[in-house]
Amino acid sequence: MAKKTTRYLCKECGAESSAWMGRCPSCGAWDSMTELARVVGKAGARASALDGVQRRGMEPVPLGEVPLDATRRRESGIGELDRVLGGGFVPGSVVLVGGDPGIGKSTLLLQVASALAARGETVLYVSGEESPGQVRLRAERLGALEEKLLFLASTELAEVSEAATQLSPALLIVDSVQTLGDPEQEGAPGGAGQLRHVTAKLSALAKDRGFPLVLIGHVTKDGQIAGPRILEHMVDAVLYFEGEERGLGRILRSVKNRFGSTHEVALFEMSGEGLAPLDDPSGFLGGRHLKGELGSAVTVTWTGSRPLAVEIQALVSAPRYGTPARVVQGLDPRRVSLLVAVLEKSGGLQLGGSDIFVSVAGGLKLNDPATDAAVLAALASSFTGRPLPDATVFLGEAGLRGNLRPGVQQSERCREAQRLGFKRILAPAREGGAEKGQRPVEDLRGLLDALGEPLESAARGG
Repeated sequence: MAKKTTRYLCKECGAESSAWMGRCPSCGAWDSMTELARVVGKAGARASALDGVQRRGMEPVPLGEVPLDATRRRESGIGELDRVLGGGFVPGSVVLVGGDPGIGKSTLLLQVASALAARGETVLYVSGEESPGQVRLRAERLGALEEKLLFLASTELAEVSEAATQLSPALLIVDSVQTLGDPEQEGAPGGAGQLRHVTAKLSALAKDRGFPLVLIGHVTKDGQIAGPRILEHMVDAVLYFEGEERGLGRILRSVKNRFGSTHEVALFEMSGEGLAPLDDPSGFLGGRHLKGELGSAVTVTWTGSRPLAVEIQALVSAPRYGTPARVVQGLDPRRVSLLVAVLEKSGGLQLGGSDIFVSVAGGLKLNDPATDAAVLAALASSFTGRPLPDATVFLGEAGLRGNLRPGVQQSERCREAQRLGFKRILAPAREGGAEKGQRPVEDLRGLLDALGEPLESAARGG
């Protein structure tokens, strides 16, 4: 006979324990263990193994006989979103979208729903947070009152599942997954057990019926999607919205994607008519600054499948307090510390006792080592007080000995810089030779020499 036992689940990492503990033994989070009821026994064991999975009498078939039509992508109608998704929605896929309140998650997905409905495809938009009237007002502002766009206000998993089963929509959007609950499942909606149960059931339904599912998720105060970390492992793609709520720019970043690159970003601008893809992303990221400025260097980063020109800003000043400050935004602070050490050792710039502030314009987060040369140039310029030369782009990955190496897709980066009007490219040469407009620099000393005699002599202490 099946019986219930009580176990505890960490809402941060998904680890389970037979007893409650104040600190999770797996991830170390405090006060993160929540009660999770489990049915055990023969019937319970089978229910646990098949939790959220629907069987339709399928049998194993040779992989080569699986029809490709089942994975044909459905374009969302918004090119920037399709770029991040890898080309559009894959039938049966589950996408989790997170971001701060008011950042534009609901707005973007309502625009997607409207675009699909305008093509004659049925879309079901479920909201457990806003009333029908509130959603209607937003839809009127966005011009999203399409006949095929259906709305359901519900917090019951059974109601959502029944509506999705009857409609078999081209897209199901749930805003947000933390508001849905199942009365037969222990715990309140939004709890670790309910979140895992709801996600498993809806995911199984989406894969069984072959429609894409988009789940909007709340985020914690540190910017992570609320709930157990296992939730991100249950879905096919995880997208994060970034940007200041009062600012106009928005960045949609892919941090997990089973069907595409995880290095893609989409850039949008918020307006009264909703989110619009940026026509000039390099301009938004400061990558069109042709005039040389103090402590400001332009580089071209490679994000997923395209180059983006971006401005890196640095400020080096005398410390105001005993311990020098180190503030870095948009870059890995450890990488910046490494570049500061390279400047001291190979460039002769004594920055160790200075306050150092480094940021990437537009709020973009860079994880591209080929932007090291721009960071080095910006730091050197700010430290010496000499502006960088006009119309110059900096490319190259720095080594510990002060050497510079070319980055991936350097030819495409150089062509993008030329398209934007930059006349000189300081970068290490590839085996095939230098690009048009490129001045090869092989190490930090060569980079400083190329910046001009005043800056070079100041860097040497002259």
